[in-house]
Amino acid sequence: MKNRKRGIGKVIGYIVVAALLLCIAAGVFGNTIGSANGIRKGLDLAGGVSIAYEATKKNPTAQEMADTVEKMRLRAELYSTESQVYQEGTKRVVVDIPDVTDADAVLEQLGKAGSIQFIPVTDSAIKMQADGTYKLQDTIENLKEKGLVLVDGSDISTASANTVQNENGIGNSYIVELELNSAGAKKFADATEEYLYQQIAIVYDEEVISAPVVQAHITDGKAQISGQKTLEEAQKLASIIRIGALPIELKEVRSNTVGAKLGDNALQTSLLAGLIGLIIVFVLMIAVYKVPGIAASLALLAYISIELILLNLLQITLTLPGIAGIILSIGMAVDANVIIFTRIKEELGLGKTVRTAIANGFNKAFSAIFDGNITTIIAAIVLGIFGTGTIKGFAYTLALGIIISMFSAIVITRFLLNAFYDIGADDEKYFGTKVDKEPKPFVKWAPKFFILSGIIIAVGIITMSVNAARGKGAFNYALEFSGGTSTEVVFENATLPANDEMKDFVAKTIGDSQVDVTPITNDNALLIRTKTLTLDERTKLHDALEETYKVTESNITNENISAAVSGEMKRSALMSVIAATICMLIYIVFRFKNLAFGTAAVTALVHDVMVLVTFYALARMSVGNTFIACVLTIVGYSINATIIIFDRIRENMKNMGRKDDLERVVNNSITQTFSRSVNTTLTTLVMVAVLFIMGVESVREFSLPLIIGLICGCYSSVCITGPLWYFMHTAGKKKEK
Repeated sequence: MKNRKRGIGKVIGYIVVAALLLCIAAGVFGNTIGSANGIRKGLDLAGGVSIAYEATKKNPTAQEMADTVEKMRLRAELYSTESQVYQEGTKRVVVDIPDVTDADAVLEQLGKAGSIQFIPVTDSAIKMQADGTYKLQDTIENLKEKGLVLVDGSDISTASANTVQNENGIGNSYIVELELNSAGAKKFADATEEYLYQQIAIVYDEEVISAPVVQAHITDGKAQISGQKTLEEAQKLASIIRIGALPIELKEVRSNTVGAKLGDNALQTSLLAGLIGLIIVFVLMIAVYKVPGIAASLALLAYISIELILLNLLQITLTLPGIAGIILSIGMAVDANVIIFTRIKEELGLGKTVRTAIANGFNKAFSAIFDGNITTIIAAIVLGIFGTGTIKGFAYTLALGIIISMFSAIVITRFLLNAFYDIGADDEKYFGTKVDKEPKPFVKWAPKFFILSGIIIAVGIITMSVNAARGKGAFNYALEFSGGTSTEVVFENATLPANDEMKDFVAKTIGDSQVDVTPITNDNALLIRTKTLTLDERTKLHDALEETYKVTESNITNENISAAVSGEMKRSALMSVIAATICMLIYIVFRFKNLAFGTAAVTALVHDVMVLVTFYALARMSVGNTFIACVLTIVGYSINATIIIFDRIRENMKNMGRKDDLERVVNNSITQTFSRSVNTTLTTLVMVAVLFIMGVESVREFSLPLIIGLICGCYSSVCITGPLWYFMHTAGKKKEK
């Protein structure tokens, strides 16, 4: 039964709430909590602080430097998962942390040695001073030789921060709780027995931070460090203790505030492109789905507002790969609405009333939406736990976006559709009816699709092999993967050239497109990272800079730099993707109770990744952090598209009649979901295509592979997965017979 006043009230109430959310997200009321102005942005979008440390050891070994870089990376990730750490020259470690302008805020903690020892308070080791403080009486090395270092960092298995109430019941104290390994627990038990009712000091980086009296013989391998002023301070100390001491001592030699790597206009143009893309998506949704399209568009506005607010509140660092996660989750939000609206059309085609069709449409679409989104969330959680750097940033934005998109599609869209119905949109002409189409013989065509895919992948493998044999490398690795040369150019009183201008200039000078430019704002300089330059190439670049920009030779310095993405990070990326794929496989098998479903889905994922890799190999596009983000985006998109078709196959199998055969069921299922596959791909492609057209060069390099991957994901879900499942399933049945 309709209630026009109730419907109008619902719509007005929604518009007021949505407008308020948009105002908060846009920061209309100032830099309010949740405002997009407060979102943390990565080095590529906003810049940050760059700190260079130098080893005090005269000739550190390559292994010592590699270990130091890895531990500094772990420390830097305490400030942001998008931090970058790399080696410069033979003795320096450079740390770039995004969205930080005050280097002093991180210098104190970041560059500490991180060494910790438990030492008894004795005249020969530690003495209390007149002011009540404690001071070491000898070096740590000498105290170790004397046997007075009772426990050190190597004996600690983990450390965690905690808040405890003060003994007087007023206020809280912040502590670090230590848990010792088996060897450390034995040492600590012996020490607390020997020094019972005496003081054992906890020394951190050669400073006594506490000296408690041993009150009992401690055998459980647990200890505490007190005296931290804030919980955040305790958390960072605990993290550095967990990471362990640096292999070599470092001293700070340089700190600079750096600008956005993609240039000042990259974020603005990307946001404008996103806005234009959204408007086009809204127009398409309304044109195709009429009233439901209006509801979906309004729900997407709420989705975007909530996403921006939560990105700020949760302090998730937003980078170009993070934007990929948002684009994917927007695509999945649109997809959920498309699935629902397709179901509503089907129900109307069966003669159901509009009210019943709306209810049945949401109910029947739920399992497909749930399975598709949960599968992707599982992948995001695994990537967030085991991934590093870029992968974590992608995983966080993707997981957040999917949760919000499910809420917007299942709750907000339904609320609005019912409100529109109450207002008077109760005729099926406002929703449209689905006309049944004759199933296409996708299973019959499958061998041709398999051959086409095999040829494409074979071309990629051959191209990579030929390039590797010629010494060009299988891929054109980006600087963060391969390392190179860092050239710092100080412009003194001149105006800094724009990032894109300098990139083009350097690329033409050295004959290589792999150029990364970062402004150093406080020194009026540019940091130019390129491939490893030969002496002739360095000379050529120096001469060109002097001639074109009137830069003096003394204001140009060069250093070789290591890859920002270490071997450990590459292994972590690979293992996290493998782990995510395995978890998705397990979930699909569990939900669909059929191993062939899971195997077909994973095979399609491998297919899509291989096609994307083929594109990178043929186009010689740079393989770096954005490559990882593109691969992860396509994996998430592809698995969701595949789940939708599998869900329809599962449903149609339950309703099979005696005269139905499985091949027809598969063909019918793919045909029934075909419009969904095309429409969802089209709306997501619109977003990415506008980014490609309007974005800066780096954004184009990121969006073009996404376009290829999205098309491939649609192709594989429609043409590969369903027929592949059919062949696997029927082959298993034949074997049983």
